[in-house]
Amino acid sequence: MKSLISLDFSANELSGMIPQGVAALNFLSYLNLSHNNLSGQIPTGNQLQTLTDPSMYADNTYLCGALVHKKCYPHEKPPPTTSKNKHQNTEPKKVWFYFDIMSGFAIGFWGIVGVLMLKKQWRYKLFMLGEETIDKIHVAVMITIMKMKRGREVA
Repeated sequence: MKSLISLDFSANELSGMIPQGVAALNFLSYLNLSHNNLSGQIPTGNQLQTLTDPSMYADNTYLCGALVHKKCYPHEKPPPTTSKNKHQNTEPKKVWFYFDIMSGFAIGFWGIVGVLMLKKQWRYKLFMLGEETIDKIHVAVMITIMKMKRGREVA
């Protein structure tokens, strides 16, 4: 990892301080940590001194150092690490969401299929309704076809 040339963690909703180990990356020629929630002082070190583009730290409100034109104070505490992560508490919600869907499907499916399996009269009426509906559709289609044939013969 020490021979890493490029590192781009932009727009990943990262929070906390930038690790000092980044300064030990001797071959690093590109770094982008913009659009995160990073805090604390920007590390200084060998290769990091050559990376002077301030846009690589853009939109990190709590970062301080020369490149972001904000002084670091020793008594200043970094902001609380409560992340603004949108996906932080969604895992339990997802589980309950899928559980609700599956239980609704099971209850609905077995509520109908179970009743049809147990009640012969209802099953018979359901299939008769289906047969009658198919017959009505067939008759309506055939009448329409016959009218179209007659219309063509007259013209």
